[in-house]
Amino acid sequence: MALPRSVRRLAPARLRDDVRLRALGVGTGLIPARTMHSPEEAELLVELARRARRVVEVGVYEGSSAEVLVAAMPAGAELHLIDPFGHHPSALPAGWGATEWAGRRVVRRAQRRAAVAAGAPHVTWHIALSEDVARDWSGPVDLVFIDGDHSEQACELDWTLWSAFVPVGGHVAFHDARADQPDGRGLPGPTAVVSRHFRGAGAPDGGWEVAAEVDRTVVVRRGGKSAGAMAGGRG
Repeated sequence: MALPRSVRRLAPARLRDDVRLRALGVGTGLIPARTMHSPEEAELLVELARRARRVVEVGVYEGSSAEVLVAAMPAGAELHLIDPFGHHPSALPAGWGATEWAGRRVVRRAQRRAAVAAGAPHVTWHIALSEDVARDWSGPVDLVFIDGDHSEQACELDWTLWSAFVPVGGHVAFHDARADQPDGRGLPGPTAVVSRHFRGAGAPDGGWEVAAEVDRTVVVRRGGKSAGAMAGGRG
């Protein structure tokens, strides 16, 4: 059972952010995985994942968004989680980190809960850089969630490599990609990639279009009309 939030708040920041202590607490379930998305973004991920047979998440951290995906995906679907873990300065804020051991335990608990409720997806871990996984990949992907290395170069590479596997009607979601929007938040790298490909003169890019966006997340869809019903046209 997780410690109450009121108790967790008593811990000083240097303890709350200590990678080894957090891994122990997150892995054993004493503290929840740090949530990197808003409730509205979680709702959007749920809407996308419940129709997906194969999902790739680039960047797992402590597993909070993976928990959302596991709970939403159909039984027997495939969830592929990609994260090299270790120290990556442009993937996480300074001093933050996560461990494979803790992340696996978080996702395993989510799978058990999903199995009891309605059936769980199959989860495959790829402890590697995103580009290394993509270069050996084959087969379509219904949803790619790009939330790994947030540098512009790395985000552009993730988009270039993984979008090639998304069929017509499939989606790519960019996290931290709305820093240039009046109601949005984000970081310079993902925001620059989304702006270059999907906003302004010449956008949308190659048959892709913005399907939904909220808070820090932008979702693009390959081909067809924008999924106007999805997320109620938020953005």
